[in-house]
Amino acid sequence: MNRRNFLSKSVLAAGATSLGTTATALASSPTNVAPYKYKLLYAPHFGMFENSAGKDLFDQLKFMADNGFMALEDNGMLKRTVETQTKIGETLAKLGMKMGVFVVDGGDNWKISLATGKKEFLENFLKTCRDSVETAKRCNAKYMTVVPGYFERNLPLGIQTGHVIDALRRACDIFEPHNLTMVLEPLSDNPDLFLRHSDQSYMICKAVNSPSCKILFDMWHMQRNEGRMTNHMDWAWEEIAYFQIGDEPGRKEPTTGEINYKSLFKHIFDKAKAKNQEFIMGMEHGNFAKGKEGEMKLIEAYQWSDNF
Repeated sequence: MNRRNFLSKSVLAAGATSLGTTATALASSPTNVAPYKYKLLYAPHFGMFENSAGKDLFDQLKFMADNGFMALEDNGMLKRTVETQTKIGETLAKLGMKMGVFVVDGGDNWKISLATGKKEFLENFLKTCRDSVETAKRCNAKYMTVVPGYFERNLPLGIQTGHVIDALRRACDIFEPHNLTMVLEPLSDNPDLFLRHSDQSYMICKAVNSPSCKILFDMWHMQRNEGRMTNHMDWAWEEIAYFQIGDEPGRKEPTTGEINYKSLFKHIFDKAKAKNQEFIMGMEHGNFAKGKEGEMKLIEAYQWSDNF
């Protein structure tokens, strides 16, 4: 029996155990039923539960909270209207939820940009950082994802790295007065991306030397690029501020691929507890199965993986 089928049967059979019933997990909980209490602060995104909650963003937020997910991440927040950003922030506060990352994206993340050292890319990046400060205020965000673009293959790697460090230092001058943190995300999508590994990100954060420049450790990307995730986490731990989740292959919820998320979640929980830290765990993945049933299975997968 594969792990996914096993956990589905296990959760359905759990009944009154600490996992709770599947029906309770999926329903927008009645007032007399407490939401499932997760050990870690998992953050879904809009659309993940729209078959169960409907397309309205604020109904989706309530569904998340009713099912124990007490954070949100929204990569596209910067592009939303001021009114929507503000209402999302107000709704999160009412529900007792935290805002995770949105992406600092001025249009240059997926092309050759900051590694060149060219003024036009730097100025656009810094303008987007200033805009991001205002968005963060409206939606109560602390963390923002930064991607420095592609390699400039015509320049030595050290020169490119210096250009990226200079740009990030300038960004920190914008974020530090507001107690905001950009989190650098090493990616695996294609070999042209400048930032690809956790040790490279660690080195850059050390060079920038600011509380406003840390690492987003996306476990899906890091499984694809480097593996040995607990080792890499531990080596870079002091510069990590945020985690993201996705199983491999497929980039769906835990239990649908090869990554042992129950073990990784326990490692993060134990280490964070020992150091009196809290991390938002962004659920930056798709749903393995479609419809309400797929959303039910996703909730089951998180309850199972969090039960360590």
